[in-house]
Amino acid sequence: MHKPIYYIKEILKIAFPIILGNLGFILIGIGDVIVAGRHSTDTFAAISIAAAFVNCIMTIAIGLTASISPLLSNYKGEGKQIKRYFYPSIKFALFWALVSCIIIIAFIPIIPYMGFEDKLIKPIQQYMFISALSTFGGGLHHSLKEFLQAFEIVLFPNLLTIFCVFLNLILNIIFVFGWGIIPSMGVIGLAISSFIVRYFMGFALLLYCHKLMVLRNYSEKGYYKNLVKIGLPIAMAILIEFVAFNSIVIIMGKISGIYAAAQNLLCTLTTMTFMIPFAISNAIAVKTGFANGAKNTEDLKRYSYTGVSMSVIFMAICTIIYLSFPKFIVAIFTPDPELFKIVMSAIIILGIYQIFDGLQISLSGICKGIKQTKIIMISNLIAYWGISIPLGCFLGLKLKMYLSGFWTGLLCSSIILCTIMIVKLKKYFIK
Repeated sequence: MHKPIYYIKEILKIAFPIILGNLGFILIGIGDVIVAGRHSTDTFAAISIAAAFVNCIMTIAIGLTASISPLLSNYKGEGKQIKRYFYPSIKFALFWALVSCIIIIAFIPIIPYMGFEDKLIKPIQQYMFISALSTFGGGLHHSLKEFLQAFEIVLFPNLLTIFCVFLNLILNIIFVFGWGIIPSMGVIGLAISSFIVRYFMGFALLLYCHKLMVLRNYSEKGYYKNLVKIGLPIAMAILIEFVAFNSIVIIMGKISGIYAAAQNLLCTLTTMTFMIPFAISNAIAVKTGFANGAKNTEDLKRYSYTGVSMSVIFMAICTIIYLSFPKFIVAIFTPDPELFKIVMSAIIILGIYQIFDGLQISLSGICKGIKQTKIIMISNLIAYWGISIPLGCFLGLKLKMYLSGFWTGLLCSSIILCTIMIVKLKKYFIK
C-alpha cells in the first residue's frame, strides 16, 4: 500500500501540466473579456450573448469528445493497445464539430426575434457565424488533447495553450482596435482571433502526434459505440450546466446588455479558480480509469479520496481570497462603475459557491473514471433545472435581486449536485 504522498504526486504529475493548459484557456477567455471591455460595453455585451449560444451548442461535441481519455485509460488498464484509436478519435470529434457548426449557423436567423437590444443583434450574428466555422479547429485540438492525456502526455499540449494566450491577445489587439492597414473590427476581430487560434492549436497537436508516435489507420465500430455510451451522459451534463449558466446571460441580456456583461464577468471569475479542480478532475478520471480497468480497487479509492481533498482545499483558499478582496478583484476587469456595482452585488455568493464547485467537478472525475457517467447527467439535470433556474428566476426576477438572486440559485444547486453524487459513489465504493 502506497503512502498518501504517492497518490498526491501521481495526480499532480498529470494535473499540473493540465493546470497550465487550463490557465491558458482561462487567460485566452480573460484576454477576450478585457479587450472587449476596453473596446466598449456594447462589444462586451455582444460577445457575452453570442458566446452563450455558441458554448451551449458546442457542449454536445465537447462532452462526447471528453469520453476519449477515460475510455482509452480503461482500455490501457485492460492491457489493450490504444494507439490504434488515433484516427477514429479525430473522425469522431470532427463529425460532432460538423453537427455543432450546422446548428450554430441555423440558429443565427433566430437572433433578431429574441428580444435583444437592436444595436447588439448584428454583432451577435457576426460572432456566431465565424465561431461556427472555427468548430473544426477546436474539435481537432480537443480530440488530440484527450488522446494524448490517455497516455499521460500532458506537458506539450498544455504548454501550447499557454503560448496561444499571447498569440490570442496579440491578434485581439490587432483585429479589434486595428493596426496599420488592418482596420478596427470590434466583435468580428475577436471572432477572427479565436478562429485562428483554434486551428493553430489543432494542427500543432496533429503534427506533434505524428512526430511522437507511429500511427496507423484503424476503425472499430465498437469504439464509437463506447465513446457515445460514456460521452453522451457527459455531453448532456455539460449541456445542462452550460445552458443553465448561459440562460442567465440571455435572461439578463434581455433586461439590459450590461447585465449580460456582468454575468460573463462573474463566470470569468469563477472559471479562473475552477481550472485547478478541473485539472485535478481530469487526472482523477485517468488514474481511476486505469485502476478500474486493472480492477485495482485500493488504488481506485485512494486516488478518489486524494483528488477530492486536493480540490476542496484549494477552492476553500480561493473562497477566502474572494471574500477578502472582492473590490480589488472586480476592478481588474472593468472600469465601468455601473458594471462594477452589478458584479459586486453577487461576488460574495460566488465566493462561497467555489467550494461546492470544486467538490462536484472532482466527484465527476471519479464517475468518468469508473464509467458511471449517467449519474453526472441526472444530478446536473435535477440540480440546475429543478433547483437553480426556477429559484434564480424567482429571486432574480420576481424579488428583483437580479444576478445575486440567480447566483443564490446556483449555490443551492451545487450543494444538491454534490449530495447526489456522494450518495451514488458511496453505494458504488461500498459494494
